[in-house]
Amino acid sequence: MKRSPDLSVALWRKSSYSDGGGTNCVEVADGYPGIVPVRDSKVPEGGVLLFGASSWSAFVEGVDTIG
Repeated sequence: MKRSPDLSVALWRKSSYSDGGGTNCVEVADGYPGIVPVRDSKVPEGGVLLFGASSWSAFVEGVDTIG
């Protein structure tokens, strides 16, 4: 059985790709080996998506190629 990580002590940081206007903001939390927690900074009490570290890296690399 997989367990969800304790995110109550997570230190969230805003993505460098956020537009700065407060409308398109994604935050990630570091320090969780093998996974990357991601949330919407406009709704921090909302849900969190958990991505595998390799999947997140592939996503970020793909964003770099478009941006």
